[in-house]
Amino acid sequence: MEKLLHFERAEFDERVAAVKKELAKRGIDILLVSEPPNLNYLTGYDAYSFYTPQMAIVALNHAEPIFITRFMDRISAKLTTYLSEHNIRPFPDEYVNSRTLSAYDFVAEVVKEIGGERACIGVEMGGFYYSARAHADLLKALPNAKFVDADLLINWIRLTKSPAELSLMRQAGQIGDAMLKRAVDTAEPGMRECDLAAAIYHQQISGTPEFGGSYASSALHLCVGERALAPHSAWTDKPLPASTTINVEVHGNRLRYQINIARTICLGKPSVAYQKLSEIAVEALNAGLESVRPGRTCSEVQEAFARVLARHGIEKEGRLGYPIGIGYPPSVAERTANLRKGDETVLQPGMCFHMMPGLWLDDRSVAITQPFAVTDKGYEPLTSTPRVLFVK
Repeated sequence: MEKLLHFERAEFDERVAAVKKELAKRGIDILLVSEPPNLNYLTGYDAYSFYTPQMAIVALNHAEPIFITRFMDRISAKLTTYLSEHNIRPFPDEYVNSRTLSAYDFVAEVVKEIGGERACIGVEMGGFYYSARAHADLLKALPNAKFVDADLLINWIRLTKSPAELSLMRQAGQIGDAMLKRAVDTAEPGMRECDLAAAIYHQQISGTPEFGGSYASSALHLCVGERALAPHSAWTDKPLPASTTINVEVHGNRLRYQINIARTICLGKPSVAYQKLSEIAVEALNAGLESVRPGRTCSEVQEAFARVLARHGIEKEGRLGYPIGIGYPPSVAERTANLRKGDETVLQPGMCFHMMPGLWLDDRSVAITQPFAVTDKGYEPLTSTPRVLFVK
């Protein structure tokens, strides 16, 4: 079988070494990894199998991670990871949705096999894929182990991207650009919202002439008319009015690396006040971007953005942005740093963010955003779509 690895083995080894260094620092012997982005980061694993239990075991006394998954997904593990056959452990199908058996008992037996019966074990307590039942079953199966919360341990390491990762982020940005262009070119009065969504999704999967795209970690946000006041609304099958606003946020995904970008499209001529609002949003966005420097904090970037809004008597309550990278449902963010007041995370080259200065006011909204990477001297936009209000 041809391996589908997108990084050199040395890069995976560096990632695992960084995680083990942090484990040793915290006094953790074994880490049980349940979050799909973290599984992908450490092993390369990629399959839509996270609706059943699966875990990677990272142990200080074991060279490679051990990957545990459902028996039918063993092939995906062989195809998409660098792991040796011995370190891919499939559990029988009888464990899936069983009233009497728990796949976490299977995990516990592997933990015991590598001497972890009395170990200090880290788990991702805040993860989307680590359930209360999973934790209860592991505690029962490993009564002599000490369990500690290691949520976001890997996420913070993932925050700074390697050159190879940045290359995929740029390709994801090109897919995002193509999706937005398709949205602007296709939207017209009378067409159904669902048909516009379908055209955008077609572009998402088709990608560019050079490379294809994939499913994203989030549904397309297509907020039309009154629903433009809701940041995360979906499409309907209603026809687009002759005069309306459309806030569209797309998610370009390339080999699981994902960017988010939003634009507002006006069908019909916007009012002078609305055009002005869009210009204020872009002015503030640009101020935030120009403030990005290695060594500055997330809070300082947010403050540069907020000062521009304040001059126009506007305040944005929500955060200005969040880190982006490997994308699996349901989250579009890495759940670590935030571009908002009080976040003292120091920016470093290789970090990637979605700067999301969308303004949702009482009676109107505008969403013009920018994904970017921190560079040695400032920022690199990961997309090239103009930061403007599109009017048709």
